[in-house]
Order: sequence, then C-alpha cells, then structure tokens
Amino acid sequence: MGIDPGTNYMGYGVIEIAGREPRAVVIGEIDLHKIKDPYEKLRYIFERVRTLVEEYAPDEVAFESPFFGENVQSMLKLGRAQGVAIAAALSAHVAITEYAPMRIKQAITGRGAATKEQVAQMINSILHTDYHPRKLDATDGMAVALCHFFTTANPITRAMGGERRKGLGGDRKARRGSSSWESFARSNPDRVKD
Repeated sequence: MGIDPGTNYMGYGVIEIAGREPRAVVIGEIDLHKIKDPYEKLRYIFERVRTLVEEYAPDEVAFESPFFGENVQSMLKLGRAQGVAIAAALSAHVAITEYAPMRIKQAITGRGAATKEQVAQMINSILHTDYHPRKLDATDGMAVALCHFFTTANPITRAMGGERRKGLGGDRKARRGSSSWESFARSNPDRVKD
C-alpha cells in the first residue's frame, strides 16, 4: 500500500504482485477538506488509514515523506497528518517505509521533477489502467506503492539482503547523515591531494 499524506486530500493505492508484475487493487483518496477542526481531522485520518489497512491487509505500507517548504505551519500540519497515518499502520503491525517525493517521481517517470499529471499518466501505463481521479492525490498514493515495489524488487536491493541505500530510499547511514569532508580527509590522508 502507498499513501501520499495530505491535510485536505490523502491519496492511497494498493497493489498486489502477481509473479513479478504489479496489479492495481484499489486507488482512492481520503477527503479531509470539509473537516475544519484540526484534531478531528487527525482522528479521521487515523480511523480511515486503520480501516484501509485492515480491509486490504497489506504486507507493507510506504509513505511519501514531507518535502521541506518555506511555510512552517503547512509543514507542521502535513507532518502531523503523516505521523497519524503512520501510527495507524503501525498499530496494525505493518512494516513502514518512506520515500522522498523526488525519489517517487524518479521511480515512476524517470525524472525527479515530473509533474503530477506525468506521474498519473505513467501510473496508467505501468498498471494498464485508465484512472482519471478527481484529484491527483490518488495517483500519487499509487505512485508511492509502485515506487516501493520497484525499490524492493530491484536485484541490487535483494542482493544486499533487503538493505536500502540512500539513493534507494535511505538506510541507517542515510538517516544519521553523511560524514563531513574533514572527517573523510582525516580518515583517508593517502587519498587527499594537495
């Protein structure tokens, strides 16, 4: 299952894998724009995501991680929505993964700067469907699910025992952050040229 968190619309998509091919099970959106109370909105997100996880019983749920924007209030609201959705999936004991927006677009279209419309078009091409949702949040949710499938089905990822590297979604080192150039130079004096 893939989820594109949002505070007005939250997109989701569920795929199943038949052999090595993804097949669309469901695509949709959770409409939140009419709920004015922010805490009621969070409760609704939790309940809807938990219901989806119980209904479709995914092995794993992948989320689009929040992008860093200039509006701190928007980031805070989006982070809360994502956190509540993650908590709902975790409460059902489902494995969680996150992917950066650019990584998802790159996995689906080959370009990290693709538009939502281009992502939607590629979703239809990959899944042999004809989705034309009201909002593109739904196809964004499906894109997250497909990105996770493509990443975990990658032979390099499988050869590494399932560990993901920074370019494929992050691992422990990516979450800790890379070491500095000074640290590299101190550890590798033979590789530094004057």
